[in-house]
Amino acid sequence: MIEINALHFSRLDGTQPRPILQDLSLSLPAGAQCSLVGDSGTGKTTLLNLLAGLEPCQRGEVNVMGQSLVGRSATELALYRRHIGIVFQQFQLLESLSILDNLLLPHRLLGRSGKPLRLEALAEALGIDHLMSRLPNQLSGGEQQRVAVCRALVHEPGLVLADEPTGNLDESNSHKVVSQLKRLAREQGSTVVMVTHSQSLASGFEYQLRLHNGQLHQADRP
Repeated sequence: MIEINALHFSRLDGTQPRPILQDLSLSLPAGAQCSLVGDSGTGKTTLLNLLAGLEPCQRGEVNVMGQSLVGRSATELALYRRHIGIVFQQFQLLESLSILDNLLLPHRLLGRSGKPLRLEALAEALGIDHLMSRLPNQLSGGEQQRVAVCRALVHEPGLVLADEPTGNLDESNSHKVVSQLKRLAREQGSTVVMVTHSQSLASGFEYQLRLHNGQLHQADRP
């Protein structure tokens, strides 16, 4: 499902490149549930963006769902992203659309009509089923975050990349979100990679990784 080999990524710091990821490798099978922890600024979001095709691969190889993301055109990467689910830290909800229409976007981008089969059940499980007619700016930060999670899962993608999907949530709603991420992996064989600062949430995942000094390590178990 995910194969990364000898990945390097740097950003310019003034005029000098600053290494973010260095000779990083990763192998995750389909259906893997993976948590990713690490200090702020270590490159966790950068790694997710590389897996989403939102950052260019500078050196190394990135293969997801049987296809290489290296050297792909912007159009090819946009089509690829229709088949994955992404939870951004900033939610990225479209302010002019109702919550229902925001949730239907992934479904419609795949050329599907009607409502996704699991939309109502998923919205109810995340506690947002009563918000369908509202606009994003009428919701709290926690409600927007749960909508963003629902949108990433509703089309049952083969890969979900979740960047701090519980950052604005209380303990109860955090567990609801993680439960739905794991359900998708368990029932649909989807691969889930979740960045989190919560050690307690991270410890409940099958694969627990820590990003440190540009490389991935097995996270310390509590």
